[in-house]
Amino acid sequence: MTKKKRENVGVALEIDGLEEKLSQCRRDLETVTTRLERAELSPEARRSLEKEKSSLMSKASSYEKELRLLRQENRKNMLLSMAIFVLLALVYAYWPL
Repeated sequence: MTKKKRENVGVALEIDGLEEKLSQCRRDLETVTTRLERAELSPEARRSLEKEKSSLMSKASSYEKELRLLRQENRKNMLLSMAIFVLLALVYAYWPL
């Protein structure tokens, strides 16, 4: 996803959406795999399903890669938030009254 689009949607919401897409992709892949296991497919139908399976596997791999990057970004954001919180807590605790 582009950086500009990420600014409008929170990272956590983007992760949720991507997890749903990945889940749907895996369900579709499972369906295609089941259909491929049937013996009564014509060679053309089998090629078509294998092509679809390859496409779905590629899409799932892409989703997993982006999900890893988003989770890494989410961790960085959380660590930054915690650092700011600790800094503010220290300033508050030691500020001369």
